[in-house]
Amino acid sequence: MKRSKFTEEQIIGILREQEAGAKTTELCRKHGMSEATFYAWKAKFGGMDVSDAKRLKQLEDENARLKRLLAESLLDQAALKDLLSRKLVTPAARREAVAILVEHHEMSERRACSVVGADRTSIRYRSCRPDDTDLRERLRTLAGERRRFGYRRLHVLLRREGHSVNHKKTQRIYREEGLSVRKRKGRKKASGTRAPLLSMVMPNARWSVDFVHDQFAHGRRFRIFNVIDDVTKECLAAVVDTSISGRRVARELTTLIERRGKPGLIVSDHGTEFTSNAMLAWSEDAGVPWHFIAPGKPMQNGICEAFNSKMRDELLNETLFFGLDHARSAVARWVADYNATRPHSALGYLTPAAYAAKLTAMGDRLLETETLRRSPIAHNAQPRQFQPSALVSGG
Repeated sequence: MKRSKFTEEQIIGILREQEAGAKTTELCRKHGMSEATFYAWKAKFGGMDVSDAKRLKQLEDENARLKRLLAESLLDQAALKDLLSRKLVTPAARREAVAILVEHHEMSERRACSVVGADRTSIRYRSCRPDDTDLRERLRTLAGERRRFGYRRLHVLLRREGHSVNHKKTQRIYREEGLSVRKRKGRKKASGTRAPLLSMVMPNARWSVDFVHDQFAHGRRFRIFNVIDDVTKECLAAVVDTSISGRRVARELTTLIERRGKPGLIVSDHGTEFTSNAMLAWSEDAGVPWHFIAPGKPMQNGICEAFNSKMRDELLNETLFFGLDHARSAVARWVADYNATRPHSALGYLTPAAYAAKLTAMGDRLLETETLRRSPIAHNAQPRQFQPSALVSGG
């Protein structure tokens, strides 16, 4: 836009002269302008002071600048849409993006570098690295002969042939040539059917152990270590504390064995308390076999999981615990009721204590008559009738 040779002060002065009585024709002849220009000034600056005219001029300049910025922003957005599918993470990719903006969007190199976020020195850089034609050809040949060799082994072969090259250059050329070794997918192996754990239908044939978590009224968390007899469904122990380590688990199991007798097998998950060195040493010293369920398969320890859900539903979710002593007394009362009073559907609605007493009384006859029969610990039919059997499977 051509800049006017008259300033705002001069224009306002000429308009004031016309307002004072001077003729328009004489003013135009005096100051060297046309009448059309004079009337355009009057329409634009009529009734203004010098300060108002300057402010209007500043607003016009600011408006023009904002329009220019908006146009540039829209142009940048339109240009960037063409680069959405490109990853501008390497100098070569940035050079290509700048070339596209300069060629297709008629941008200057400086502006294109600003849009892409690249340094102009890196864009103008031209590599002087040799193309290594012989080395690339030999590397492709060796990779074809040794299809399962990676760049490290191929680098050794190249060095043996006399190529003076370091492993970084070999790796770079190896990648540029697309010679990466494809990893072979593992073949699926037939896993077959998981063999069930067989146990005699008698107390202490198999125990299951697990932890339950809850918290006090003030927010502190505590744990409950549960030990379940898988055959009689009795809760043999429910240890409550804020922290129960592997050594504590070993002590509680030792105390329980002294009171009740040694189990034939203990089943648990892969918790850190059960896989600790203290527990492994205890299992070996006590002579108690320990079976870990498959990772991510809690139903292989389903009897203890079912007991935990009953404890949470009937006790933990219904009780507000105010301290460790309160929690221990409440859990002890619930366990005593569970063993002696609460009917269990899997036992034909007998209590676990009554079922254990019945098994003990019938133990000798069961061992003699039904040694080879197998039946699940928990039958699916409901209501269930008590039918003694010699072997049970689970897990």
